Amino acid sequence: MFEGLSDRLSGILSGLTRRGALTEADVTAALREVRRALLEADVALEVVRGFTEKVREKAVGAVVLKSVTPGQMVVKIVNDELVAMLGSEAGIIDLNAPAPVAILMVGLQGSGKTTTTAKIARRLVARDKRRVLLASLDTRRPAAMEQLAILAKQVEVESLPIVAGQSAVQIARRAMDAARLGGFDVVMLDTAGRITLDEALMAEAAEVKAATNPHEVLLVADALTGQDAVNTARAFDERLGVTGIVLTRMDGDSRGGAALSMRAVTGKPIKLVGTGEKVDALEEFHPSRVANRILGMGDIVSLVEKAAETIDHEQALRTAEKMRKGKFDLDDLSMQLAQMEKMGGIGGLMGMLPGMGQIKKQVENANLDEKMFKRQRAIISSMTAQERKNPDLLKNSRKKRIAAGSGTKVEELNKLLKMHRTMADMMKAMGSGKRGIGQALGSMFGMGGGGGMGGMPGLPPGMPEPTPEMIADMQKQFGGKLPPMPPGLGGKMPGLPGLGGPKGLPGLGGFLPGKKK
Repeated sequence: MFEGLSDRLSGILSGLTRRGALTEADVTAALREVRRALLEADVALEVVRGFTEKVREKAVGAVVLKSVTPGQMVVKIVNDELVAMLGSEAGIIDLNAPAPVAILMVGLQGSGKTTTTAKIARRLVARDKRRVLLASLDTRRPAAMEQLAILAKQVEVESLPIVAGQSAVQIARRAMDAARLGGFDVVMLDTAGRITLDEALMAEAAEVKAATNPHEVLLVADALTGQDAVNTARAFDERLGVTGIVLTRMDGDSRGGAALSMRAVTGKPIKLVGTGEKVDALEEFHPSRVANRILGMGDIVSLVEKAAETIDHEQALRTAEKMRKGKFDLDDLSMQLAQMEKMGGIGGLMGMLPGMGQIKKQVENANLDEKMFKRQRAIISSMTAQERKNPDLLKNSRKKRIAAGSGTKVEELNKLLKMHRTMADMMKAMGSGKRGIGQALGSMFGMGGGGGMGGMPGLPPGMPEPTPEMIADMQKQFGGKLPPMPPGLGGKMPGLPGLGGPKGLPGLGGFLPGKKK
Protein backbone atom coordinates (compact mmCIF):
# COMPACT_ATOMS: atom_id res chain seq x y z
CA MET A 1 0.00 0.00 0.00
CA PHE A 2 1.08 3.61 -0.69
CA GLU A 3 3.87 2.23 -2.90
CA GLY A 4 3.47 4.80 -5.68
CA LEU A 5 3.26 7.76 -3.31
CA SER A 6 6.11 6.43 -1.20
CA ASP A 7 8.41 6.14 -4.21
CA ARG A 8 7.65 9.69 -5.32
CA LEU A 9 8.00 11.35 -1.91
CA SER A 10 11.11 9.38 -0.96
CA GLY A 11 12.77 10.45 -4.21
CA ILE A 12 11.86 14.11 -3.72
CA LEU A 13 12.99 14.27 -0.09
CA SER A 14 16.19 12.28 -0.58
CA GLY A 15 17.22 15.02 -3.03
CA LEU A 16 16.95 17.54 -0.20
CA THR A 17 18.86 15.43 2.34
CA ARG A 18 21.85 15.13 -0.02
CA ARG A 19 22.40 18.91 0.02
CA GLY A 20 24.58 20.56 2.59
CA ALA A 21 22.50 23.75 2.69
CA LEU A 22 19.01 24.70 1.53
CA THR A 23 17.60 27.91 0.14
CA GLU A 24 13.99 28.97 0.16
CA ALA A 25 13.91 28.26 -3.58
CA ASP A 26 15.03 24.65 -2.95
CA VAL A 27 12.20 24.11 -0.47
CA THR A 28 9.63 25.73 -2.79
CA ALA A 29 10.71 23.53 -5.71
CA ALA A 30 10.54 20.39 -3.56
CA LEU A 31 7.08 21.29 -2.24
CA ARG A 32 5.87 21.82 -5.80
CA GLU A 33 6.86 18.20 -6.54
CA VAL A 34 5.27 17.04 -3.27
CA ARG A 35 2.03 18.78 -4.26
CA ARG A 36 2.10 17.08 -7.67
CA ALA A 37 2.80 13.68 -6.09
CA LEU A 38 -0.14 14.03 -3.68
CA LEU A 39 -2.52 15.09 -6.47
CA GLU A 40 -1.42 12.13 -8.60
CA ALA A 41 -2.12 9.91 -5.58
CA ASP A 42 -5.74 11.16 -5.75
CA VAL A 43 -5.56 13.16 -2.52
CA ALA A 44 -8.33 15.78 -2.29
CA LEU A 45 -7.22 19.22 -3.57
CA GLU A 46 -8.26 21.02 -0.38
CA VAL A 47 -6.19 18.59 1.67
CA VAL A 48 -3.14 19.02 -0.58
CA ARG A 49 -3.34 22.81 -0.32
CA GLY A 50 -3.57 22.75 3.45
CA PHE A 51 -0.73 20.23 3.75
CA THR A 52 1.76 22.08 1.52
CA GLU A 53 1.00 25.45 3.16
CA LYS A 54 1.65 24.08 6.65
CA VAL A 55 4.91 22.45 5.53
CA ARG A 56 6.02 25.64 3.75
CA GLU A 57 5.39 27.78 6.85
CA LYS A 58 7.64 25.58 8.96
CA ALA A 59 10.23 24.62 6.34
CA VAL A 60 11.31 28.09 5.15
CA GLY A 61 12.05 29.38 8.65
CA ALA A 62 15.57 30.30 9.72
CA VAL A 63 15.64 27.40 12.19
CA VAL A 64 15.44 24.92 9.31
CA LEU A 65 17.48 26.65 6.62
CA LYS A 66 20.36 27.38 9.02
CA SER A 67 20.31 24.06 10.85
CA VAL A 68 23.15 21.56 10.56
CA THR A 69 21.01 19.10 8.59
CA PRO A 70 18.31 21.21 6.89
CA GLY A 71 17.25 18.43 4.53
CA GLN A 72 16.52 16.04 7.38
CA MET A 73 14.64 18.78 9.24
CA VAL A 74 12.36 19.18 6.21
CA VAL A 75 11.81 15.40 6.13
CA LYS A 76 10.80 15.52 9.79
CA ILE A 77 8.38 18.40 9.14
CA VAL A 78 6.78 16.50 6.22
CA ASN A 79 6.53 13.40 8.44
CA ASP A 80 4.88 15.38 11.26
CA GLU A 81 2.35 16.97 8.89
CA LEU A 82 1.55 13.58 7.33
CA VAL A 83 0.82 12.27 10.82
CA ALA A 84 -1.39 15.30 11.53
CA MET A 85 -3.25 14.75 8.23
CA LEU A 86 -3.84 11.08 9.03
CA GLY A 87 -4.79 11.76 12.67
CA SER A 88 -2.38 12.23 15.53
CA GLU A 89 -3.43 9.06 17.37
CA ALA A 90 -4.57 5.60 16.36
CA GLY A 91 -8.34 5.18 16.64
CA ILE A 92 -9.65 2.03 18.29
CA ILE A 93 -13.14 0.53 18.40
CA ASP A 94 -14.70 1.85 21.59
CA LEU A 95 -16.45 -0.83 23.65
CA ASN A 96 -16.78 1.24 26.84
CA ALA A 97 -20.55 1.11 27.12
CA PRO A 98 -23.13 -1.12 28.86
CA ALA A 99 -23.47 -4.52 27.17
CA PRO A 100 -24.58 -5.35 24.61
CA VAL A 101 -22.60 -2.71 22.69
CA ALA A 102 -24.13 -2.11 19.26
CA ILE A 103 -21.83 -1.48 16.28
CA LEU A 104 -23.57 -0.29 13.12
CA MET A 105 -21.76 -1.12 9.86
CA VAL A 106 -22.65 1.19 6.95
CA GLY A 107 -21.33 1.74 3.43
CA LEU A 108 -22.00 1.29 -0.25
CA GLN A 109 -22.59 -2.06 -1.91
CA GLY A 110 -19.36 -3.77 -2.99
CA SER A 111 -17.16 -2.04 -0.42
CA GLY A 112 -16.59 -5.28 1.50
CA LYS A 113 -18.92 -4.44 4.38
CA THR A 114 -20.14 -7.98 5.16
CA THR A 115 -16.65 -9.51 5.04
CA THR A 116 -15.27 -6.67 7.16
CA THR A 117 -18.04 -7.23 9.73
CA ALA A 118 -16.89 -10.85 10.14
CA LYS A 119 -13.22 -9.78 10.31
CA ILE A 120 -13.92 -7.27 13.09
CA ALA A 121 -15.99 -9.87 14.97
CA ARG A 122 -13.09 -12.31 14.84
CA ARG A 123 -10.76 -9.59 16.10
CA LEU A 124 -13.04 -8.71 19.03
CA VAL A 125 -13.29 -12.36 20.04
CA ALA A 126 -9.57 -13.15 19.68
CA ARG A 127 -8.07 -9.93 21.07
CA ASP A 128 -10.69 -8.48 23.39
CA LYS A 129 -12.27 -11.79 24.52
CA ARG A 130 -15.81 -10.51 23.83
CA ARG A 131 -18.88 -12.56 22.93
CA VAL A 132 -20.11 -11.24 19.59
CA LEU A 133 -23.43 -11.66 17.78
CA LEU A 134 -23.64 -10.90 14.05
CA ALA A 135 -26.90 -9.80 12.42
CA SER A 136 -27.51 -9.07 8.74
CA LEU A 137 -30.06 -6.32 8.06
CA ASP A 138 -29.69 -6.60 4.28
CA THR A 139 -33.12 -7.74 3.09
CA ARG A 140 -32.55 -6.75 -0.55
CA ARG A 141 -29.32 -8.33 -1.76
CA PRO A 142 -29.80 -12.02 -2.63
CA ALA A 143 -28.22 -14.39 -0.10
CA ALA A 144 -26.73 -11.51 1.93
CA MET A 145 -27.97 -13.01 5.21
CA GLU A 146 -26.70 -16.47 4.27
CA GLN A 147 -23.30 -14.98 3.41
CA LEU A 148 -22.94 -13.44 6.87
CA ALA A 149 -24.07 -16.69 8.53
CA ILE A 150 -21.37 -18.62 6.61
CA LEU A 151 -18.71 -16.05 7.52
CA ALA A 152 -19.81 -16.20 11.16
CA LYS A 153 -19.11 -19.96 11.20
CA GLN A 154 -15.69 -19.38 9.62
CA VAL A 155 -14.67 -16.90 12.33
CA GLU A 156 -16.39 -18.96 15.05
CA VAL A 157 -18.93 -16.40 16.25
CA GLU A 158 -22.70 -16.66 16.50
CA SER A 159 -25.12 -15.12 14.02
CA LEU A 160 -28.78 -14.17 14.43
CA PRO A 161 -31.16 -16.83 13.02
CA ILE A 162 -32.74 -15.75 9.73
CA VAL A 163 -36.49 -15.02 9.81
CA ALA A 164 -38.02 -14.30 6.41
CA GLY A 165 -40.24 -11.28 5.85
CA GLN A 166 -38.86 -8.98 8.56
CA SER A 167 -37.71 -5.41 7.87
CA ALA A 168 -34.23 -4.13 8.69
CA VAL A 169 -35.50 -2.31 11.80
CA GLN A 170 -37.36 -5.41 13.06
CA ILE A 171 -34.24 -7.54 12.59
CA ALA A 172 -32.12 -4.96 14.43
CA ARG A 173 -34.51 -4.91 17.41
CA ARG A 174 -34.61 -8.71 17.48
CA ALA A 175 -30.78 -8.80 17.43
CA MET A 176 -30.56 -6.44 20.42
CA ASP A 177 -33.14 -8.50 22.36
CA ALA A 178 -31.32 -11.75 21.54
CA ALA A 179 -28.01 -10.24 22.66
CA ARG A 180 -29.47 -9.15 26.01
CA LEU A 181 -31.03 -12.54 26.65
CA GLY A 182 -27.98 -14.46 25.44
CA GLY A 183 -25.41 -12.48 27.42
CA PHE A 184 -23.51 -11.15 24.41
CA ASP A 185 -21.03 -8.29 24.81
CA VAL A 186 -21.22 -6.90 21.27
CA VAL A 187 -23.86 -6.87 18.50
CA MET A 188 -22.65 -6.10 14.98
CA LEU A 189 -25.39 -4.88 12.65
CA ASP A 190 -24.54 -5.28 8.95
CA THR A 191 -26.81 -2.85 7.07
CA ALA A 192 -27.80 -2.97 3.41
CA GLY A 193 -25.80 -1.05 0.82
CA ARG A 194 -26.56 0.54 -2.54
CA ILE A 195 -24.50 0.98 -5.67
CA THR A 196 -24.77 4.74 -5.20
CA LEU A 197 -25.93 7.03 -2.42
CA ASP A 198 -29.71 7.51 -2.33
CA GLU A 199 -32.38 8.66 0.10
CA ALA A 200 -33.85 5.17 0.66
CA LEU A 201 -30.46 3.86 1.83
CA MET A 202 -29.91 6.76 4.22
CA ALA A 203 -33.45 6.66 5.59
CA GLU A 204 -33.22 2.94 6.40
CA ALA A 205 -29.82 3.32 8.09
CA ALA A 206 -31.14 6.30 10.09
CA GLU A 207 -34.16 4.24 11.27
CA VAL A 208 -31.89 1.40 12.38
CA LYS A 209 -29.66 3.84 14.25
CA ALA A 210 -32.65 5.37 16.03
CA ALA A 211 -33.94 1.91 17.01
CA THR A 212 -30.63 0.52 18.33
CA ASN A 213 -28.69 3.61 19.53
CA PRO A 214 -25.30 2.16 18.41
CA HIS A 215 -22.16 3.08 20.32
CA GLU A 216 -20.10 2.96 17.11
CA VAL A 217 -21.12 3.75 13.51
CA LEU A 218 -18.35 2.42 11.28
CA LEU A 219 -18.24 3.42 7.63
CA VAL A 220 -16.70 0.76 5.38
CA ALA A 221 -15.16 2.33 2.25
CA ASP A 222 -13.19 0.89 -0.65
CA ALA A 223 -9.75 2.56 -0.75
CA LEU A 224 -9.56 2.09 -4.53
CA THR A 225 -12.46 4.48 -5.15
CA GLY A 226 -10.22 7.46 -4.32
CA GLN A 227 -12.06 10.80 -4.37
CA ASP A 228 -15.44 9.04 -4.44
CA ALA A 229 -14.69 7.47 -1.05
CA VAL A 230 -14.25 10.98 0.39
CA ASN A 231 -17.64 12.08 -0.94
CA THR A 232 -19.25 8.91 0.44
CA ALA A 233 -17.72 9.49 3.88
CA ARG A 234 -18.94 13.08 3.94
CA ALA A 235 -22.52 12.08 3.03
CA PHE A 236 -22.75 9.25 5.59
CA ASP A 237 -21.22 11.40 8.32
CA GLU A 238 -23.67 14.27 7.75
CA ARG A 239 -26.66 11.92 7.93
CA LEU A 240 -25.62 9.27 10.47
CA GLY A 241 -22.77 10.73 12.50
CA VAL A 242 -19.99 8.28 11.63
CA THR A 243 -17.61 7.53 14.52
CA GLY A 244 -14.88 5.82 12.52
CA ILE A 245 -13.80 4.58 9.09
CA VAL A 246 -12.65 1.15 7.93
CA LEU A 247 -10.80 1.15 4.59
CA THR A 248 -10.85 -2.07 2.57
CA ARG A 249 -8.53 -3.26 -0.22
CA MET A 250 -5.63 -1.20 1.08
CA ASP A 251 -3.28 -3.92 -0.17
CA GLY A 252 -4.29 -3.08 -3.74
CA ASP A 253 -3.99 0.71 -3.39
CA SER A 254 -0.51 2.00 -4.26
CA ARG A 255 -1.68 5.63 -4.27
CA GLY A 256 -3.32 6.05 -0.87
CA GLY A 257 -5.39 9.13 -1.77
CA ALA A 258 -8.52 7.95 0.05
CA ALA A 259 -6.68 7.27 3.31
CA LEU A 260 -4.87 10.60 3.20
CA SER A 261 -8.04 12.56 2.39
CA MET A 262 -10.82 10.98 4.45
CA ARG A 263 -9.42 11.76 7.89
CA ALA A 264 -8.62 15.35 6.93
CA VAL A 265 -11.98 15.99 5.22
CA THR A 266 -14.33 14.32 7.73
CA GLY A 267 -12.31 14.60 10.93
CA LYS A 268 -13.23 10.97 11.68
CA PRO A 269 -10.43 8.54 12.52
CA ILE A 270 -9.50 5.64 10.26
CA LYS A 271 -9.71 2.79 12.76
CA LEU A 272 -8.93 -0.30 10.71
CA VAL A 273 -7.68 -1.23 7.24
CA GLY A 274 -8.34 -4.42 5.29
CA THR A 275 -5.18 -5.83 3.73
CA GLY A 276 -6.46 -8.98 2.01
CA GLU A 277 -9.29 -11.45 1.54
CA LYS A 278 -8.49 -13.73 4.49
CA VAL A 279 -10.44 -13.32 7.74
CA ASP A 280 -7.30 -12.26 9.62
CA ALA A 281 -6.26 -9.65 7.03
CA LEU A 282 -7.27 -6.65 9.15
CA GLU A 283 -4.87 -4.17 10.75
CA GLU A 284 -5.14 -1.21 13.09
CA PHE A 285 -4.41 2.12 11.43
CA HIS A 286 -1.53 3.91 13.18
CA PRO A 287 -0.96 7.36 11.60
CA SER A 288 2.67 7.74 12.67
CA ARG A 289 3.60 4.27 11.43
CA VAL A 290 1.85 4.82 8.10
CA ALA A 291 3.60 8.18 7.68
CA ASN A 292 6.97 6.51 8.34
CA ARG A 293 6.23 3.84 5.74
CA ILE A 294 5.14 6.43 3.16
CA LEU A 295 8.44 8.28 3.61
CA GLY A 296 10.47 5.06 3.41
CA MET A 297 11.40 5.11 7.12
CA GLY A 298 9.97 1.67 7.84
CA ASP A 299 7.64 0.45 10.55
CA ILE A 300 9.65 -1.47 13.10
CA VAL A 301 6.88 -1.49 15.73
CA SER A 302 4.41 -3.19 13.37
CA LEU A 303 7.11 -5.67 12.38
CA VAL A 304 7.65 -6.53 16.05
CA GLU A 305 3.90 -6.89 16.65
CA LYS A 306 3.45 -9.06 13.56
CA ALA A 307 6.35 -11.26 14.61
CA ALA A 308 4.90 -11.58 18.11
CA GLU A 309 1.64 -12.87 16.60
CA THR A 310 3.17 -15.27 14.08
CA ILE A 311 6.34 -16.64 15.63
CA ASP A 312 6.03 -19.81 17.68
CA HIS A 313 7.97 -18.77 20.80
CA GLU A 314 8.92 -22.24 22.02
CA GLN A 315 10.01 -23.31 18.56
CA ALA A 316 12.01 -20.09 18.17
CA LEU A 317 13.82 -20.73 21.46
CA ARG A 318 14.69 -24.27 20.39
CA THR A 319 16.06 -22.94 17.11
CA ALA A 320 18.06 -20.27 18.95
CA GLU A 321 19.64 -22.95 21.13
CA LYS A 322 20.58 -25.01 18.05
CA MET A 323 22.11 -21.94 16.42
CA ARG A 324 24.28 -21.28 19.47
CA LYS A 325 25.71 -24.73 18.92
CA GLY A 326 26.30 -23.95 15.23
CA LYS A 327 23.52 -26.22 13.97
CA PHE A 328 20.96 -25.23 11.34
CA ASP A 329 19.30 -28.09 9.46
CA LEU A 330 16.59 -28.18 6.78
CA ASP A 331 13.80 -28.57 9.36
CA ASP A 332 14.86 -25.20 10.79
CA LEU A 333 14.90 -23.70 7.29
CA SER A 334 11.38 -25.03 6.60
CA MET A 335 10.11 -23.48 9.84
CA GLN A 336 11.62 -20.12 8.97
CA LEU A 337 10.19 -20.18 5.45
CA ALA A 338 6.74 -20.80 6.95
CA GLN A 339 7.17 -17.88 9.35
CA MET A 340 8.34 -15.63 6.51
CA GLU A 341 5.14 -16.50 4.60
CA LYS A 342 2.97 -15.64 7.62
CA MET A 343 4.63 -12.24 7.96
CA GLY A 344 3.91 -11.27 4.36
CA GLY A 345 6.96 -12.64 2.59
CA ILE A 346 10.01 -10.65 1.53
CA GLY A 347 7.87 -7.76 0.25
CA GLY A 348 5.95 -7.44 3.52
CA LEU A 349 9.14 -7.33 5.57
CA MET A 350 10.93 -4.94 3.22
CA GLY A 351 8.15 -2.38 3.60
CA MET A 352 8.56 -2.36 7.39
CA LEU A 353 12.33 -2.06 7.60
CA PRO A 354 13.68 1.52 7.68
CA GLY A 355 14.94 2.67 4.30
CA MET A 356 14.41 -0.65 2.55
CA GLY A 357 11.91 0.95 0.17
CA GLN A 358 14.89 2.58 -1.51
CA ILE A 359 16.25 -0.77 -2.70
CA LYS A 360 13.00 -2.52 -3.58
CA LYS A 361 13.90 -2.48 -7.26
CA GLN A 362 17.11 -4.36 -6.54
CA VAL A 363 15.07 -6.99 -4.71
CA GLU A 364 12.55 -7.16 -7.56
CA ASN A 365 15.41 -7.57 -10.05
CA ALA A 366 16.57 -10.56 -8.02
CA ASN A 367 13.42 -12.34 -9.36
CA LEU A 368 12.25 -13.42 -5.92
CA ASP A 369 9.06 -15.37 -6.47
CA GLU A 370 7.01 -15.34 -3.25
CA LYS A 371 5.59 -18.75 -4.23
CA MET A 372 9.08 -20.17 -4.02
CA PHE A 373 8.62 -20.54 -0.25
CA LYS A 374 5.84 -23.09 -0.80
CA ARG A 375 7.90 -24.97 -3.40
CA GLN A 376 10.94 -25.01 -1.15
CA ARG A 377 8.92 -26.32 1.78
CA ALA A 378 7.43 -28.99 -0.51
CA ILE A 379 10.98 -30.06 -1.43
CA ILE A 380 11.99 -30.30 2.24
CA SER A 381 8.79 -32.23 3.07
CA SER A 382 9.72 -34.82 0.41
CA MET A 383 12.95 -35.67 2.23
CA THR A 384 13.35 -38.25 4.96
CA ALA A 385 13.96 -37.09 8.53
CA GLN A 386 17.57 -38.24 8.23
CA GLU A 387 18.10 -36.26 5.02
CA ARG A 388 16.65 -33.11 6.57
CA LYS A 389 19.04 -33.39 9.51
CA ASN A 390 22.06 -34.19 7.33
CA PRO A 391 21.83 -32.60 3.83
CA ASP A 392 25.26 -34.03 2.92
CA LEU A 393 23.49 -37.37 2.33
CA LEU A 394 21.76 -35.94 -0.73
CA LYS A 395 23.47 -37.43 -3.78
CA ASN A 396 22.11 -37.63 -7.34
CA SER A 397 19.75 -40.59 -6.87
CA ARG A 398 18.20 -39.10 -3.74
CA LYS A 399 17.87 -35.71 -5.39
CA LYS A 400 15.94 -37.19 -8.32
CA ARG A 401 13.57 -38.99 -5.91
CA ILE A 402 12.94 -35.81 -3.90
CA ALA A 403 12.40 -33.67 -7.02
CA ALA A 404 9.88 -36.18 -8.39
CA GLY A 405 8.09 -36.40 -5.05
CA SER A 406 7.75 -32.62 -4.73
CA GLY A 407 6.90 -31.92 -8.37
CA THR A 408 10.02 -29.78 -8.84
CA LYS A 409 13.34 -30.01 -10.66
CA VAL A 410 16.73 -31.09 -9.36
CA GLU A 411 18.00 -27.58 -10.18
CA GLU A 412 15.51 -26.11 -7.67
CA LEU A 413 16.67 -28.59 -5.04
CA ASN A 414 20.28 -27.59 -5.65
CA LYS A 415 19.38 -23.91 -5.23
CA LEU A 416 17.64 -24.72 -1.95
CA LEU A 417 20.67 -26.62 -0.66
CA LYS A 418 22.95 -23.74 -1.67
CA MET A 419 20.69 -21.27 0.15
CA HIS A 420 20.71 -23.52 3.22
CA ARG A 421 24.50 -23.65 3.25
CA THR A 422 24.72 -19.86 2.89
CA MET A 423 22.19 -19.29 5.67
CA ALA A 424 23.84 -21.84 7.97
CA ASP A 425 27.16 -20.01 7.56
CA MET A 426 25.39 -16.68 8.04
CA MET A 427 23.64 -17.79 11.22
CA LYS A 428 26.93 -19.09 12.61
CA ALA A 429 28.65 -15.79 11.79
CA MET A 430 25.84 -13.70 13.29
CA GLY A 431 25.89 -15.90 16.35
CA SER A 432 29.45 -14.75 16.91
CA GLY A 433 28.41 -11.10 16.37
CA LYS A 434 30.41 -10.64 13.17
CA ARG A 435 27.59 -9.74 10.77
CA GLY A 436 24.64 -7.35 10.82
CA ILE A 437 21.22 -7.35 9.24
CA GLY A 438 22.46 -5.34 6.27
CA GLN A 439 25.18 -7.82 5.40
CA ALA A 440 22.74 -10.70 5.90
CA LEU A 441 20.19 -9.24 3.48
CA GLY A 442 22.98 -8.30 1.10
CA SER A 443 24.13 -11.91 1.00
CA MET A 444 20.59 -13.20 0.49
CA PHE A 445 19.72 -10.87 -2.38
CA GLY A 446 23.12 -10.40 -3.92
CA MET A 447 23.18 -6.65 -3.24
CA GLY A 448 26.36 -4.68 -2.75
CA GLY A 449 27.34 -2.73 0.33
CA GLY A 450 27.60 1.00 0.49
CA GLY A 451 26.73 3.30 3.38
CA GLY A 452 23.36 4.07 4.77
CA MET A 453 21.48 3.65 7.98
CA GLY A 454 22.65 1.23 10.63
CA GLY A 455 24.92 -0.73 8.33
CA MET A 456 22.18 -1.56 5.81
CA PRO A 457 23.46 -2.17 2.28
CA GLY A 458 22.74 -0.03 -0.72
CA LEU A 459 20.92 2.82 1.04
CA PRO A 460 21.54 6.42 0.00
CA PRO A 461 24.08 8.05 2.34
CA GLY A 462 21.56 10.85 2.99
CA MET A 463 18.88 8.51 4.32
CA PRO A 464 18.06 9.96 7.78
CA GLU A 465 18.60 7.97 10.97
CA PRO A 466 15.49 7.61 13.18
CA THR A 467 15.31 10.84 15.13
CA PRO A 468 14.61 11.04 18.90
CA GLU A 469 11.25 12.62 18.03
CA MET A 470 10.29 9.62 15.85
CA ILE A 471 11.26 7.19 18.60
CA ALA A 472 9.35 9.30 21.16
CA ASP A 473 6.26 9.16 18.92
CA MET A 474 6.56 5.38 18.78
CA GLN A 475 6.94 5.19 22.54
CA LYS A 476 3.77 7.26 23.07
CA GLN A 477 1.77 4.54 21.34
CA PHE A 478 2.93 2.06 23.97
CA GLY A 479 2.50 4.14 27.11
CA GLY A 480 6.05 5.43 27.33
CA LYS A 481 7.93 2.31 26.27
CA LEU A 482 8.24 0.03 23.29
CA PRO A 483 6.53 -3.37 23.55
CA PRO A 484 8.47 -6.25 25.09
CA MET A 485 10.19 -8.32 22.46
CA PRO A 486 8.92 -11.89 22.08
CA PRO A 487 11.31 -14.84 22.20
CA GLY A 488 12.69 -15.04 18.70
CA LEU A 489 13.05 -11.25 18.42
CA GLY A 490 14.29 -9.71 21.68
CA GLY A 491 17.95 -10.59 21.71
CA LYS A 492 17.31 -13.92 19.97
CA MET A 493 16.30 -13.62 16.35
CA PRO A 494 16.08 -17.13 14.92
CA GLY A 495 12.55 -16.58 13.64
CA LEU A 496 13.36 -14.93 10.32
CA PRO A 497 15.90 -16.12 7.75
CA GLY A 498 18.68 -13.61 7.28
CA LEU A 499 17.33 -11.03 9.73
CA GLY A 500 19.64 -11.60 12.66
CA GLY A 501 20.96 -14.31 14.92
CA PRO A 502 21.31 -15.03 18.61
CA LYS A 503 22.70 -11.51 19.06
CA GLY A 504 19.38 -9.94 18.04
CA LEU A 505 19.06 -7.40 15.23
CA PRO A 506 22.54 -5.88 14.80
CA GLY A 507 22.61 -3.14 12.20
CA LEU A 508 19.46 -1.22 13.18
CA GLY A 509 21.43 1.43 15.03
CA GLY A 510 19.83 0.84 18.43
CA PHE A 511 16.32 1.28 17.04
CA LEU A 512 15.06 -1.75 18.96
CA PRO A 513 14.98 -1.91 22.77
CA GLY A 514 17.96 -3.50 24.44
CA LYS A 515 20.36 -2.61 21.62
CA LYS A 516 20.82 1.14 22.16
CA LYS A 517 24.23 2.54 21.38
